[in-house]
Amino acid sequence: MALTVNDVDRFEATRPRLEAIAYRLLGSASEAEDAVQETFLRWQAADVGRIEVPEAWLTKVLTNLCLNQLTSARARRETYVGQWLPEPLLAGDPMLGPADTAEQRESVSYAVLAVLERLSPNERVVYVLREAFDYPHREIAEILDLTEAASQQILHRAKKHVAAGKARTEVDEAAARRIVEEFLEAATSGRTEPLVRLLTQDAVTIGDGGGKVPARAKAFEGAVAVAKFLRGLFKPGVAKRAIVGGSPELYAATANGDPALVAVLDGRVIGVMCLEVTAEGIVGVRNQVNPDKLGRAAERWAAMDHGEPLLRNAF
Repeated sequence: MALTVNDVDRFEATRPRLEAIAYRLLGSASEAEDAVQETFLRWQAADVGRIEVPEAWLTKVLTNLCLNQLTSARARRETYVGQWLPEPLLAGDPMLGPADTAEQRESVSYAVLAVLERLSPNERVVYVLREAFDYPHREIAEILDLTEAASQQILHRAKKHVAAGKARTEVDEAAARRIVEEFLEAATSGRTEPLVRLLTQDAVTIGDGGGKVPARAKAFEGAVAVAKFLRGLFKPGVAKRAIVGGSPELYAATANGDPALVAVLDGRVIGVMCLEVTAEGIVGVRNQVNPDKLGRAAERWAAMDHGEPLLRNAF
């Protein structure tokens, strides 16, 4: 049956929530958009008049599509070139979803999205639906065809995994900018000591170039090793300018709720570096430079007021 205007409007009203769920489940904005569009096609083909609770129906369809995607994504990531990182979302992107509670903000942080990659598909679904969107276990159980008790047990396991991998400190926009400014000043000082002072002893840095842009295949671990790498990364050089096609500008921003550096060349976003901050210092530096994962950030960047760069001619 053909959809009425009202049927389309009902779907569009749920699209932002569906996209936010799919992004948390898949770690990819482009894949999330595809999953939501496929959900719309299923809605279009259904007998909508017989669907009693459209939101529940749409969430179940979307979740099952994402579960299938997660299974195939795991196989693809086994052959992924280098480190795999989620697709960053800049502040204000509606795909970030609700941010009213600490759990909702935490669920979309870069650190937690990375941890979610290590969960089973069912663990990931239960954690996202319960922690980020406050779905009752009864509804989650119906979506996954589980018992309510099983859903509760899965959440318990998932939360243990997530808690073991994070100690993130939330910061507001002003604090995030100060952190980025201090980090950039240390990174461009030409010395490792200022960076070591900002990093925790177990700090790690990871880059994702996806085989499209040079990025180290193995993470650096430890404050000294990370500081040495970052000192070299921010050191200007002809080879770097040749690789990226020029000398980018660096801006302070927030991405997935974390302080971030955005590298921009001729108005084009070529990198987003997220800083994971704890009470002890910066514990994670995650640098997304794969152009296939910067499209959404670039769209948001073009639409937002990003002010003046912290540094021009960075390389």
